[in-house]
Parts: sequence; structure tokens; C-alpha cells
Amino acid sequence: MQYLIEIVSPHLPILPLLLPLVAGMVVLLVANKGITWQRTISLVATLSLFVMAVASFTFSLEGSIQIYALGNWQAPFGIVMVLDQLSALMLVLVALLAVTALWFAIRQNIDSQGAHFHPLFQVQLFGLNGAFLTGDLFNLFVFFEVLLLASYGLLLHGGGRHKTKAGLHYVVLNLIGSTLFLFAVGTLYGILGTLNIADMGQRITQLAIEDQGVVAVAGLMLLLVFGLKAAMFPLYLWLPHAYSHTTAPVAALFAIMTKVGLYAIIRVHGTLFGEQAGELAGIHTPWVLGLGLITLIMAAMGALAAKFLRQQIAYLVLASVATLLIASALPGVESLAALLFYLIHSTFIAAGFFLLAYFILQGRGQKTDQLVRAYSMPNAILIGSFFVFAAVAISGLPPLSGFFGKLLILSSALEHPLFFGILAVVLISGLLMIIALAKSGSQIFYHILKKEADHSIRHCNTHDGTCQLSLAGIGSVVILFSISVWLVVFAHPTHKTLNSVAQQTLDRTQYQQQVLNFTPIANSRKELVE
Repeated sequence: MQYLIEIVSPHLPILPLLLPLVAGMVVLLVANKGITWQRTISLVATLSLFVMAVASFTFSLEGSIQIYALGNWQAPFGIVMVLDQLSALMLVLVALLAVTALWFAIRQNIDSQGAHFHPLFQVQLFGLNGAFLTGDLFNLFVFFEVLLLASYGLLLHGGGRHKTKAGLHYVVLNLIGSTLFLFAVGTLYGILGTLNIADMGQRITQLAIEDQGVVAVAGLMLLLVFGLKAAMFPLYLWLPHAYSHTTAPVAALFAIMTKVGLYAIIRVHGTLFGEQAGELAGIHTPWVLGLGLITLIMAAMGALAAKFLRQQIAYLVLASVATLLIASALPGVESLAALLFYLIHSTFIAAGFFLLAYFILQGRGQKTDQLVRAYSMPNAILIGSFFVFAAVAISGLPPLSGFFGKLLILSSALEHPLFFGILAVVLISGLLMIIALAKSGSQIFYHILKKEADHSIRHCNTHDGTCQLSLAGIGSVVILFSISVWLVVFAHPTHKTLNSVAQQTLDRTQYQQQVLNFTPIANSRKELVE
């Protein structure tokens, strides 16, 4: 076993890319053998990816940063994959989210409603993992495009007018974002002469005064692109439409998509415009903080005005992203650790809420998830209990992890000059979200129609107007929601671990030295021979 670990461990930064890529190709090749083959291969590959991600995170906690030089070309000349504690943590989130979403899709037979669900699902994982692992800005663009292409297909899975309309908006906005990304990358390469993130961070410290303005503009252009991916104001309007009209497991997987933009801000802007960048240090933070506060207000108002439950959940996802953006603009290890705690909470609660909304939609027949009165659904007590749990967690009420996450973020902002403004926006938006969810829960589960009152609006084909509700896949919801309980029960060791992740992430010097001084395997062997 030890021998196997020694063989596999140097390749941990590349294996999370190869596994879903190969699985996607294999699933595509066996597509003519039927859905059972595709499900088996995809599920085994995704479970293996989860095991691999946990192993990667465990290795990363030892403190060292693992580098993988593709083609054995040393950075900054070659392409490198970088596995540190932050990227490894994101791999675990992606893999666990993927396992639960995929299981739900299989159990509810959603994967068979359209072609190529499983190949697209695996390619999506390939793109997500690549975005978290790459140490090169241009390859970040490449992986963005890969995951976006796969997400286009997943968004439209099953067809339908609303999906097509939402998908069109999603595609157009992201194409604009991709164009701006290329402009920014080209500008930075023209000034700095490199696209390796660690090398760019070093060269900015030696930048001539006359070049600082151009680099600042390119950096803010990148912020605009990453803000689009993270659904930051005013570029957030695509999210409620896209997330509310796709299938439940795809919406659950998309809960991590906005976190890619947030991760890119932390990784790229944190490395390029950190404390060592001189006059350019922190040029992005006032924008991120201000726009994050506006996004939070708009998201809370959107949740209050939503007409459908899935649309409301999409706005709640937007609110969680806005809270994370605010935290990312706060300095120090404490704020980043708080951000990571809230990121874990919000990702899994939102994903579970989207899956829960599918049961509500299924149980209410023609009324679907409209926030209007309808007949009582089957298993209303069970589904209603899950709804109350999700509402308490996602709105940040005690005693669940959302409360602790917001408390940690506000605690880290105590010394910030805009603390009272941040506090007011977070509390008011939280109150609006509580009101919105209380109203939705009341309309769905409490103010129901009596069957004998109006038989003309029966919405299901059964004799008494009730609907059939399959609870297949409810285990995915249980797993996702139980993480909130886990975060509360093990809050201290979790926060301690996240502090370690934050400390390593903010140590930009260690990141740059380990990436740029890494010796590829072939070269190290040659040195030993000599």
C-alpha cells in the first residue's frame, strides 16, 4: 500500500483532470449500449473522483504545495497544475456535490430525458477541476470555456422553451465575458511577458511606473470577467433565469459554478495585486466590496419578489455569493477562513434546496413550484420539515451553519471602516430573505386548498386531485443538508482546518517560490545521474 501511495501521490494534481476526461470519453463510446452502462461508468468515476479529492486534501494539509509540470517543462515556460490546500478543498466540494447530484439524476431518471447527460456531466467536472488546479492564466481561460461549453449542454438537457431562452442569455453573456478575458490576458502578457500566475505576481512588484496604469486596467477587466462568472452586480441577471429553468441535479451542480469566479478573484487578484504589489496592491477590493453589498441587496429583493420557488432559491444562491464577495474584500486570515466556512455551507445548502424543490414541483402537479395556493402534496410533513431546515440554514438563522458563517464574516469585519454599513446590509438582507422564505413556506405547506372546495382546479389525474410523489434520491438531500449539521457539531476543528487553508493561501511568497523553483521529474533524475 505504501508503495502504491508513493507512486500515486506525485500525480495527484493531474489525476482529478484525467479521471473525468477519460470517463466522459468512455461513456460516450458506450452510449449505444444503453443508459445502464452510462450510469454505472459515470457513477463509479464520480465516486472515485471523490476518494481522490479527499486524498488530495489530506496530502495538502501536510503543508507543502504539489506542482505538476505538464511535459516536464519548468514554470514559467511550461504549463503547471498547482495543488495547495485551497484548490484541494474546492476539489472535495466539487466531487461531493457531483456524487449527490448524479445519484439524484439517476434515481429520478432525469439523466434519460435527453442525450449525452453523462458525457457532459463528466466534462463539466473536468472543466471545474481544471479551473481550480491550473497555475496559468491562459489555461484558466481554457478551463472556463470547457466548463461553460458543458454547462450549455446540461442547461438545455431535456429541452423546452424556457430552458432555451435562459440558455441563450447565458451563452451570450458568457461569450462577451470570454472576449473580455482574452483582451485582459493579451494586455497582461504584453506588459509582463508571462501568464504563469506566480511569475506574474513577482513581475508586478518590479513593474515600471508607466506600465502600472495599463496593468491596473487589465486587472479590473479581469475582475469584470470573474464578476460575471460569480454573478456580481450588475452582471447577475443571467443566474436566476438559468438556475431556475434547468433540471434539479444540474442546478445543484451549478451551485459551485459561481464559486469558480470567486476562487479566480482570490487566486488571481490575490496573487497579482496582494500586499507586495506596491501601488497596485488591493486595487480590486473596493470594487468587490461595493458591488458585493449592492448584489446582496438586489438578491434579497429578488428573493422577496420571486414567483416560483426555484427562482427564489436562485436569488438565495446569488445572496450567498454576494456575502462571499464581501468577505473576499476583507483583509486577513480570519476573513478568508470565515469565507471558506460560509462557502462550504452555502454551496451544499443551495444544492440540496434545488433538489428539494424538485419534490415540491412534482408533488404539486400543474401548480409546480409556483408560490400560490394549491392542494396539499403527498408526504407534506416530511418535505415541509426539509423546507424549514433549508430555510433556516440558507437565511442564516441559528443554530445552523449559516448563522455561524455570517457571524464569522461579521466578526472579521469589526476593524473595517465600513463595518456598520456591512452589518446593516447583511442584517437587512437577511431579514428580507427570512420574510420571503416564511411567505413561500406558508403558501406551499400551510395555506392549502381543500379538495372539496373547488374541484375545477384539480391538477393531477388521480380521483381526489392529489399527486404521486416519488422520494427516490431523497438521500442526496439528506447528505447535502447534513453537512450544515456537521459544520455546527465540528465547528472548532473545521474552523481550525480552514484557518490553515487561509494561512497557506495568503502566503503568496511560498506559492510563488514553490511554483517557480519546482524541478520537473526528468530534470531531477538527470541531476542525480550527474
